[in-house]
Amino acid sequence: MNLRGLLSLYSPRYPTTLVYMLQSTEYQAAAYLAWFWRTTNFATVTQRRSLDRTKAARLLLTALRIGMLVQIALGLFLVLAGARAHHAGVELGGIIAIVIYPVLWAYLITLPLQLGRVFISRPAEKRLINESKKIFANHPGAKIAVAGSYGKTTMKELLATVLSEGLTVAATPANKNVSSSHAYFARKLTGSEDVLVIEYGEGAPGDVARFAQITAPTHAVITGLAPAHLDQYKTLAAAGQDILSVANYLHDANVFVNDESPDLVPLLKPAYSRFNKQGALGWKVKDAQVSLAGTSFTLTKGRRSLPLQSGLVGRHQIGFLSLVASLGLQLGLTAEQVQAGIASTKPFEHRMQPYQLSGAWVIDDTYNGNLEGLRAGTQLLAELAATRKIYVTPGLVDQGAETERVHVEAGRLIAAARPDIVVLMKNSVTDFIVVGLHQAGFSSELRIETSPLDFYTNLNHFVAAGDLVLMQNDWTDNYA
Repeated sequence: MNLRGLLSLYSPRYPTTLVYMLQSTEYQAAAYLAWFWRTTNFATVTQRRSLDRTKAARLLLTALRIGMLVQIALGLFLVLAGARAHHAGVELGGIIAIVIYPVLWAYLITLPLQLGRVFISRPAEKRLINESKKIFANHPGAKIAVAGSYGKTTMKELLATVLSEGLTVAATPANKNVSSSHAYFARKLTGSEDVLVIEYGEGAPGDVARFAQITAPTHAVITGLAPAHLDQYKTLAAAGQDILSVANYLHDANVFVNDESPDLVPLLKPAYSRFNKQGALGWKVKDAQVSLAGTSFTLTKGRRSLPLQSGLVGRHQIGFLSLVASLGLQLGLTAEQVQAGIASTKPFEHRMQPYQLSGAWVIDDTYNGNLEGLRAGTQLLAELAATRKIYVTPGLVDQGAETERVHVEAGRLIAAARPDIVVLMKNSVTDFIVVGLHQAGFSSELRIETSPLDFYTNLNHFVAAGDLVLMQNDWTDNYA
């Protein structure tokens, strides 16, 4: 740590930075402290966003400031008292108290979180989960589990939107996909719902199997497999096996798997029902059309024909839409209800969400965090027409041992889309992406930004009418 970094520990903004770091790591002490010790300048931590001043954040910030001020006051008192009494030891103790307060309070602020988690939240959470297990087991409706490395929230929202045209549906909110959030969801159920749609996270080995034991699914949809959370899984195949463990609960029946995910295919069993952009459950796709206004295609099965129009953007959406439509018919919806449900689907926030800016079209896919999503986005960029095409990304996090391979491949995919400008946010994976770009023969303009917040804030000054900008992936400040 240089002098500037050392002085940042004593900045008035330092307490806010610590709370921001806690908030960004979801108040997980280990992740927060690891970030703390690899930080060399706390003035540069908030590069991409700022502290969300929730009630919890405000309380922590107040406690931190008061604690630091009390320690500084105590240190000054000891220095002065030691000087008056000519007691070098007391005076030294006061100096030490003043010098170490930034590091000491960086640790002390985690203490109430840890104590609260051990003695309050964990016991309460355990009781709540046990209660929810009974609720799910006794619920008479169909329970659709949605699992995968990517596309879970999109699939969940599509199912909820379309099936709601003819059935009473409840779905887990936002991306709340762990046991505690499942339990809160269960508490709000009335028992009269026809269908429950439950999103499963896969943060660590054993998660999906545990979720299945608690939520008792009758159906499972597997959206795909891509490198993600590889800091927890030894291999990508291990992550895939964990995701597919929900099928064991269902004895391989009513398991619908996206076989466009190449890493997932070797793990599939013949009993699983596969879906892709060619169709689902015996329905075939034809006449697919993609534009910034949405995606249209026709499903056919024998003499039956079902034209569909969705507000979702991208050819990669067709497989998801096909499964939702065909599953809706299987669960009792009429063709007209399915068509109405698909017609009401629209892009979700930060997931292939198009909007106009200064006469340009921007596709916001910053929620995406995996290679398959990047693949889909670059294919869409290649397919759409524009005066000038611009691709923007910081890269992908949580890729573990696959980091270099994934980002070299990302560079190749970006180059294959033939953008006029590529904008990379400078971080630990930038050089790998550049290698991939060069390997694929990319020779257009390459920009590397060192201040992502400034770039995104001033994007309107960068684009012009007729441009098409694809922004993919997010890179939070706790990643180097």
